[in-house]
Amino acid sequence: MNNLSFKSMLSNGKLKNIIIVVGVLGIALIFMSSFFEFNPNNNSSSVEDYRQGLQTSLSEMLSRIEGVGNVSVLLTIENSTEGVYLDNHSTKTKEIEPVVRGVVVACSGGDDPIVLERVYDAVTKALNISTAKVSVTKLNE
Repeated sequence: MNNLSFKSMLSNGKLKNIIIVVGVLGIALIFMSSFFEFNPNNNSSSVEDYRQGLQTSLSEMLSRIEGVGNVSVLLTIENSTEGVYLDNHSTKTKEIEPVVRGVVVACSGGDDPIVLERVYDAVTKALNISTAKVSVTKLNE
């Protein structure tokens, strides 16, 4: 584009109109972005997916243990995933998995002491938690 045509566009107002239109579109996009939730650091859905995945896996595993029968599992998570700096001078981070706060297992065989022992053993070892964080009871059928 030569200097003469640039001046003619500027004097005709075409360039000014283009700049105004682009500016208005930019402002409109900024306002529209407030209606859509975009937060790349929002881990709430990934934590919920993690919790549900653990719950499902645990339910499936427990239902295969002899005497357990029908089973329902509730799992609670203490915190969400977060990035943690490896040291003070590094920009590298690592993911910290959510921590299991507690597990409630209701199963058909929950009144049999042998089944209770099997369920406590399976849950504590699968999730690497203490028995204090696990409650096993008979399922109301």
